[in-house]
Amino acid sequence: MAVPTRGVLFEYGISIPPLALVFEFNPKDISRTRTVTVRTGDSPGSRGGYDFLSPLETPRVAQGVEMQAESFSIEIMLDASDRMGEGDAIATTFGVQPQIDTLRSMAEPKTQGPSGVKTLSSLGLGGARAFERQETASVLIFAWGMQILPVFLTGVAQREALHLPNLLPYRATMGLTFQVIESSNPFYLADKVRQTAMTALNLVTLGQGI
Repeated sequence: MAVPTRGVLFEYGISIPPLALVFEFNPKDISRTRTVTVRTGDSPGSRGGYDFLSPLETPRVAQGVEMQAESFSIEIMLDASDRMGEGDAIATTFGVQPQIDTLRSMAEPKTQGPSGVKTLSSLGLGGARAFERQETASVLIFAWGMQILPVFLTGVAQREALHLPNLLPYRATMGLTFQVIESSNPFYLADKVRQTAMTALNLVTLGQGI
């Protein structure tokens, strides 16, 4: 049985209200996906890729091949039972609704003001006209273990299990889907350095087995 891992998800920027969530999840529930779209010649003898005779020709072979940004999904459980047992006033009154609403806010468009502070566009605090609102998605940082990735939250699925007398949930399972922001940002570049180091360690392992 995998030991629960602590994850941290927070908005990269200045927002009102601040958007951050700490949670535990089972790392075996992470599903990471990398897809490649292949559009190459379909003439006889070259279906699925162009012909080649040496490694120097691989750039030509890969023409028409497009790599999509990595996506992944996780499932987390929000449970206020322990905090309720300790007499936590927020948990006793609101259960895990504050955590659920934080996740929902992370997936909603934001309006950025002149000072760079972001607020939920649904609050109507932006410009009066649509083109003045400058609505943007939240850039989030997802950290767990040795990995820190910049992401967009692309989906939130909510399944409530147990409720307080006021019908607010105090236990719920949340399915989250993300798309990694693959650009020259410090978080993604640092992850590539980590990935390269792990690849080098794999070569060492292979060498020891030979």
